[in-house]
This record gives sequence, structure tokens and C-alpha cells, in this order.
Amino acid sequence: MVDEKKLIKQSISGDVESFEQLIRQYQRMAYNVAYRMMGNEEDAKDMTQEALVKVFKKLKSFRMDASFSTWLYRIVMNTCKDEMRKKKMSTISIDQSIETEDSQVYFELEEKGLGPEEKLLQKETQNLVHSALQEIPEDNRMVLILRDIKNLTYDEISEVLDIPKGTVKSRINRGRLALRDVLKARGYNISGKEV
Repeated sequence: MVDEKKLIKQSISGDVESFEQLIRQYQRMAYNVAYRMMGNEEDAKDMTQEALVKVFKKLKSFRMDASFSTWLYRIVMNTCKDEMRKKKMSTISIDQSIETEDSQVYFELEEKGLGPEEKLLQKETQNLVHSALQEIPEDNRMVLILRDIKNLTYDEISEVLDIPKGTVKSRINRGRLALRDVLKARGYNISGKEV
């Protein structure tokens, strides 16, 4: 695997192949973040494409001492937020189905050794959480995606969203409470089993 910093430097100097190689490493991650923010595949694909174009255009402003993935997360999140503001998107109804490709994975979990029933239960749980995430406030949704799904640290989330670490912690707390309330309203307890 080619060194990431080397790919960035080559991309900045105009090497398109290096940029394509760099982006290939992060394209799925960018799509997953966009999908969780936007709530549907079509918008997620559009936002991913738009964010990657912005990355290409802004690459010269990237600080080499920073984390490229954190910088990319910020661009994807901001692209989604801008689009949501433009569209004045509402949340997805709990009755609305979410269409996905069979190969789409919401959480990046290994499925080693899972039988058909466990896979079905896992997919149902992922669908439930994904749908519930769409119903909580955008600021809280963003921090939950970054912390609980993408496993970023508080410091990384603070950098991605450009907010203080204390704000990150309070939004995570409020987001988890809001998510729990949505799940309870649907008849599920915290472990995801029907009540």
C-alpha cells in the first residue's frame, strides 16, 4: 500500500491517478457517512460524489499534519448539511420503508459465523437504528454517527465538526437519549428487543 501522505502530495501536484488511489481508500467510508446523514441511497451517492469533488478542489488547503480521514469526514458532513438545508429535508416517517441493496451494510461489523437467523436479526436491528437516527436532531445524529458507528474519539469529532469537546459530549448524551426515546416509542427497549 502506497503511503497516504505521498499520495496526497502527488495529488496536489496534479497526479490524477494518485488522487483516485487515495479516494478509493475512503470512498466507502464517505458513502456510509452520507447515507446515514441523508437517509437514502440516491442522495448519499450524490453527496459522496459532491464531497469528493470538493476534496479534490480543496486538497491544496489540506494540512499535512492533520488526519486526512478527519478532514474528509468534515467535508462529507458539511456537504450533507448544506444539501439538507437547501432541501429543508424532513425526517423519514417510521412507516416509510428504506430501500437498500442487499450488499449494503449499515454498520461495519464482521459477519463471521452468523447463521441466517442471526444475519436477519442483525439486518433488522441495523434498519431499525438507521431509521431511528433519521428522527433525531441533525446535530445529535452527526455526533452519534461519528462516535458510535465510526468510532471516532471525542477529539476527532470536535475537529470534524469544529465544536468544543464539551459540546461533543453533551450532544452525544442528548443524541443517545433521543435515540432511546425513538426506539421506545416504537416498542423496543435499549437492547433492541420488542417490549
